[in-house]
Amino acid sequence: MLPLEGITVLEFAQFMAGPSAGLKMADLGARVIKIERPGTGEAGRQIAIKNLFIDESSMVFHTANRNKESYAANLKDPADLEKVKKLIACADVMTHNFRPGVMEKIGLDYDIVKAINPKLIYGVVSGYSSKGPWAKKPGQDLLIQSLAGFNYLNGNANDNPTPSGLATSDIFTGAHLVQGVLAALIQRNKTGEGSKVEVSLLESTIDIQFELITTYLNDGGKSPQRAKKGNAHAYLDAPYGIYKTKDTYIAIALIPLTDLANAMNIKLPSEFSSKETWFPKRDEIMEFFASYFKKETTQHWLDIFEPLDFSCSDIYTYKQFLNHEGCKTLQMIQEVETSDHIKMKTTRCPIRIDGERLFNRKSAPKPGENNASIEKEFNLN
Repeated sequence: MLPLEGITVLEFAQFMAGPSAGLKMADLGARVIKIERPGTGEAGRQIAIKNLFIDESSMVFHTANRNKESYAANLKDPADLEKVKKLIACADVMTHNFRPGVMEKIGLDYDIVKAINPKLIYGVVSGYSSKGPWAKKPGQDLLIQSLAGFNYLNGNANDNPTPSGLATSDIFTGAHLVQGVLAALIQRNKTGEGSKVEVSLLESTIDIQFELITTYLNDGGKSPQRAKKGNAHAYLDAPYGIYKTKDTYIAIALIPLTDLANAMNIKLPSEFSSKETWFPKRDEIMEFFASYFKKETTQHWLDIFEPLDFSCSDIYTYKQFLNHEGCKTLQMIQEVETSDHIKMKTTRCPIRIDGERLFNRKSAPKPGENNASIEKEFNLN
């Protein structure tokens, strides 16, 4: 039995942050019912990467909505809204990511929902919180990264602001929503009462930068400085970063400079001998080591460093990584199937319970795919 079996989640969310939270809860055993508009479903069904679609919905939608059911309802229609309220009365959790004021207009704001079901956990995802000058601004991942300083942490010193190559703000916000919902469920077991859980993309993006923002706040407000080339962290000393070798690249993490020089059998210049110089002279130090790394292959350096238990690594493409035995051992890839028997490869839940990996073959539903069974089960007609 999975930990969240018996928990019913109504998901009024779209795009990535809210649905990714529902995905995590579904993977852990919760029954997640998406409430979508009739016909077209939620807007995220049409957001595509490389224009890849599975049936009528984008592959991106399928990545965040596997193992869910779909109930299509027009929330502006009084009859449909009444059916949805009956579902709310039977649910444990409800999530949405509408802009502030939308649920109030529909008639599904927290106060109304709490009156329907006092035990319900009401989860809200917003872009920037419900108050402030940005409250009604579109809550999109790139916009959040851009406002939160995140774009000045990636790339090299002379690069333009560089966002993450992932929907970073969305994914972390979804994870934070799950944390809040699980905590609220535990609290409900103690008090018998539900509660409202709120997260925002902006607050989550601040939180995932905690080490950097804390440094900024306690270092005289000095902005993070990206290295001239190759460093992967705006506040870490050399030699931390990526180096070109004779054939590919190598990643060097937290290795003391003197230990690295000794292992490479090179003499460290006197101006780099003091640890106090390893950050202010980071660019010069990295250039010095780069001139040696490029003389030999990546495997040559790994053969030297790995027996010394140095923090270092080869740098793989997806093709190399996914075909490596180290990745295959994890069994992180699974195959899911739509109701039309279309198959798609994707990742599985990364959590293991008592040693058991969590796989699920059910792909995302079509809009309204489960209306008939849900209406019969919950006596909505």
